Amino acid sequence: MLQDKKSKVKVTFVAILLGITSMFAAVVTDHWAVLSPRVEHQNTTCEAAHLGLWRLCKKSIFMVQEEPGGKGCGPLSLPGVKNCSYFRRFVPGEEADIFEVKTQKEYNISAAAIAIFSLAFMTLGTLCLVGAFGKGRDYLLRPAGMFFAFAGLCIIISVEVMRQSVKRMISSDETIWIQYYYSWSFMCACTAFILLFLSGVSLLLISMPHMPRNPWETCMDADPETVE
Repeated sequence: MLQDKKSKVKVTFVAILLGITSMFAAVVTDHWAVLSPRVEHQNTTCEAAHLGLWRLCKKSIFMVQEEPGGKGCGPLSLPGVKNCSYFRRFVPGEEADIFEVKTQKEYNISAAAIAIFSLAFMTLGTLCLVGAFGKGRDYLLRPAGMFFAFAGLCIIISVEVMRQSVKRMISSDETIWIQYYYSWSFMCACTAFILLFLSGVSLLLISMPHMPRNPWETCMDADPETVE
């Protein structure tokens, strides 16, 4: 690999590492969205919740005063009793009463499954990129770029599925929550999409053969013909 190309790959690799870190933070945490019921009175207990790809956590909070900026329940940093439930499909036997609606449960399962595909593409891309640093293995940059781009696309699809899941949850008559906002795990997923997708495209561009800047450059670089 040429020194100039290797330097570009190393810079791209740093961005990929940041994307991988953001990706893992989004997948393993459960702060994609925070849900809140409306609190009509002070000095009462309300139940807020936050959810991720794998579980939903509910927290009973005693509201002494109205939340600044709205009448929701929270913030989650207030003391209270917390109870987390994994989705029934992943851990049989656990209670997940909030996901009794079949379509709602399928939304979250789909988002988690797509995120797993993203992790798989990210792993394959990492293996190809590490192998590309070997002598004469520049050709691995192209599949690495494709895998990272696919990983970014998968995670943004997972983000959109989670958005639809939260919207359905808020509009459902089966839930008590009417307010929501996206939290830091959601932001990590969006950051992972930007870094991984752009890094994948960058690797594809780096792997492309050098194009002549001038029309006559190829002719000038050609070996002179020998006259007999």
